[in-house]
Order: sequence, then structure tokens, then C-alpha cells
Amino acid sequence: MTNSTALRIAALLGVLAVALGAFGAHGLKDLLGRNGTAAIWEKAVFYHFIHTVMLFVLAQRPALQRGPWSCFLVGIVIFSGSLYFLALTNGRVLGAITPIGGASFIAGWLWLLIRPFSGTALK
Repeated sequence: MTNSTALRIAALLGVLAVALGAFGAHGLKDLLGRNGTAAIWEKAVFYHFIHTVMLFVLAQRPALQRGPWSCFLVGIVIFSGSLYFLALTNGRVLGAITPIGGASFIAGWLWLLIRPFSGTALK
């Protein structure tokens, strides 16, 4: 994957984070209120957005660190995605996979802790 592609994916995820945040606050306000899941939606948006910023930061490095970048992407999809689903449906079906997304976030941060400037190793 090129840095340009990684930046575009990060930008798309940023658009989605802002749009989903606004949609949750306005368009889904009644549904989330009835389900009692507004806080879950907000948590999903928060983690989605924070890790989207990290995708963007990593994509701007001269050598894209695919390992942590991929961990953050998978974390957004699994962690935030399962929370979005939970907030919308009040169904606990995907609750078991939410921690996998959280573990993916942790793995990405640990990867950066251990190899902060690695552009080639541990891809």
C-alpha cells in the first residue's frame, strides 16, 4: 500500500467518524435514547476518530508502518463497528468481538512503543 492510498483511507474514515458522530447526535437521537445506547455510540465515534487521526499520522511518515497502521484500521472496524451495531440494535451478538478490536488498538500502540521509527522491520 502506498502512503497516498493510506492517506485516502484515513481521510475516508475521518469523514465517516464526523458523519457518524453528527448522525448519532441528531438523526439517531431518538433511537439511541430509546435503546439507552447514546453513550455506546459516542464511545464508538471517539475511538473511531482518535485512531483515524493515528492512521493519518502514520500515513504521512516517509515509510508507512503497515503493522501499526493495520492494527488501528482493524481496531476501528471491529471495535467501533461492533459498538455502532450494538447501539443501533441493542443486540449483544457482536459483543464478543469488541475486545478483539480493543486488543488490535493495544497492539498498534505497543508496536509503536517497541518500534517507533521502523519503516521496514516488522511489516
